[in-house]
Amino acid sequence: MSKVYDLIILGAGPAGLSAGLYAGRSRISTLIIEKSKDGGQIAITDEIENYPGSLPEETGPSLIKRMTDQAAKFGVERCADTITEVDFTGEIKKITGTKGEYLAKSIIIATGANPRPMGCPGEKEYVGKGVSYCATCDGAFFEDMEIYVVGGGDSAVEEAMYLTRFGRKVTIIHRRDQLRAAKSIQEKAFKNPKMDFMWDSVVTEVKGEDGVMTSMIVENVKTGEKTEIFADEEDGIFGLFVFVGFLPTTQLFEGKVAMENGYIIGDENMHTNVPGVFVAGDCRVKSLRQVVTAAADGAIAATQVEKYLEHLEG
Repeated sequence: MSKVYDLIILGAGPAGLSAGLYAGRSRISTLIIEKSKDGGQIAITDEIENYPGSLPEETGPSLIKRMTDQAAKFGVERCADTITEVDFTGEIKKITGTKGEYLAKSIIIATGANPRPMGCPGEKEYVGKGVSYCATCDGAFFEDMEIYVVGGGDSAVEEAMYLTRFGRKVTIIHRRDQLRAAKSIQEKAFKNPKMDFMWDSVVTEVKGEDGVMTSMIVENVKTGEKTEIFADEEDGIFGLFVFVGFLPTTQLFEGKVAMENGYIIGDENMHTNVPGVFVAGDCRVKSLRQVVTAAADGAIAATQVEKYLEHLEG
């Protein structure tokens, strides 16, 4: 018979690790299941400036390592597995993964979100061959080359500035005529001599030869004019980094909990519509998706799990 945990946390991003920390300190038997590496989106973020108390020159990986170590300190168990099915119908919840079955009295869904693709022809074919969604992962591949960044929010502009460490020129392609990023971030970007901007524009197609991206079609949304941008002949390739938002990683829970536009609905105390199932972080309906709000969600969810378990035993 599989062990029945008090709590299983699905996901080891800031929300899941924060929940694990609080649950561990409360002596709740807890298992965190993560299919890849800890951290979610911040694991691929170079600079963390808006998390209270973060260290100077803080990076996503450095912050998440401290979170992981802190959760482990309080006895939280870990498992690396890909979940394929969930059953939330009984008092004991059943999680099925590729490596086995896991049972718990309560669940916190903290599966986060993944980068949203542009959705244009050729994009999928050239992921890892010119197209990327992670500046810290792939920036070094484009040393002294042309780099383009699609997007205009905080992440897009911050990652574009990071990419100026590698590319000889970094151009932001944005569908509007002004950035959406915070003013402080914009000011830094406009002062950076290696930054350029292509306004009112979208990428409509990505093309390539011999297995690598060699050109893209950019359309001006106001005039309809299309321009094909080619890689420098000597380079043979350029970098196209896409930061246009995220899609919640929640497909597994469709029909299992109430959702809205793919995001899981939770109240202010992280309760879903299913007793014993809670939600935290970027996968839930909320107004602000940041490390600090994910961590707060996790803390609230774990505290509510403790109350739920007391009620079960009462």
